Amino acid sequence: MFDLINGLPLHPLVVHAVVVLVPLAALGTIALALRPTWRHHYGWLVVGAAALGTILDPIATSSGEALEKHVGDPGEHAALGDQLIWFLVPLLVLSLALVLLDRRRPDATTALRAVAVLGVVAALATTVQVYRIGDSGARAAWGDQVSATTTSGGD
Repeated sequence: MFDLINGLPLHPLVVHAVVVLVPLAALGTIALALRPTWRHHYGWLVVGAAALGTILDPIATSSGEALEKHVGDPGEHAALGDQLIWFLVPLLVLSLALVLLDRRRPDATTALRAVAVLGVVAALATTVQVYRIGDSGARAAWGDQVSATTTSGGD
């Protein structure tokens, strides 16, 4: 189902959306944690980015499995990609909790601080995981081709 669009693999298209949305959601969650006044203005935007990234992740995974049938096993990349959902769900839940707690119980400073700290931890962990997935994917796709070529004109 998530294989090709007009003869091109769907995986790189969906992955680029995830690679943009997830770090934006992570940075946004950190911003909401550090700047409480931004929660009211930008909170739903951050939650939306986290939600869309979370929704697109299984599509990226499924399309990657379909692409694997055409190009072979990507090794560690597939395993790391399968793990991303376990980083995205806490990021989504914590960013949503920051926004909802701030709107419904702005006086709950202890709870808000705890959620903010957990949100920062989740954002940092998610960002590291996205980097690891991207690095392993680039190595799987380009590692042999790039290292095997020589640059012309540069000694």
